[in-house]
Amino acid sequence: MIQMHPFLRLRHLLLALCLVLVALPSVAQPTQSPEQLIRDSIEALMTRIEGREDYFAEHIEELERIVDESLEGVADFRYIGASVMGRYFSNATPRQRSRFVDTFRQTLIDTYAKGLITFDYREIRVLDNQQAPRYEDQASVDMEIVAKDGTVYPVSYTLRLDDSRWKVVNVIVNGINLGLTFRNQFDQAMRDHNRDYDAVIQSWAPELAVEELEQGGSA
Repeated sequence: MIQMHPFLRLRHLLLALCLVLVALPSVAQPTQSPEQLIRDSIEALMTRIEGREDYFAEHIEELERIVDESLEGVADFRYIGASVMGRYFSNATPRQRSRFVDTFRQTLIDTYAKGLITFDYREIRVLDNQQAPRYEDQASVDMEIVAKDGTVYPVSYTLRLDDSRWKVVNVIVNGINLGLTFRNQFDQAMRDHNRDYDAVIQSWAPELAVEELEQGGSA
């Protein structure tokens, strides 16, 4: 059996997260539960991507547009950006905040769109026993990504209700809180660049350690 390099396993796992986001409808009604929203996204994914890998390989710009447009309706990037900037958010100028949100969003598009057509997995399943939401405007949806080798990666999406739409604001993969991980990386980058916001935004390139993601955590 050919063993996949750890970096490729990590990349494919992250692509799976993007696949679910890309498949989500751009407008979610509050009467539709977050769980059903995720379930519907899996079905939509099957009809949107399957069988068109060769086409998108030749039209990567079109795939990037699809990713960009789809993320617009399901991910609250302003909320995520503020969370990742953390304690530095309040001292950033409006222009710096906006630039970081745009940069953060673009890194996701560039990372996922180029590899989306090569993603391979056995199953993506939303769990039946979901926990009841603690607040009316917040919810989490638990699911699992099953790799070809049988490895099961637990995934939990955090959503918030904003202007009658459910939007994703964080993801926990195998116990690793991605939002917190990116926040720690932003904090370290600010330290390394002597709190130069523009330098940090210009060089922003979030990373995840393969070993950390595979071993999991206790987010």
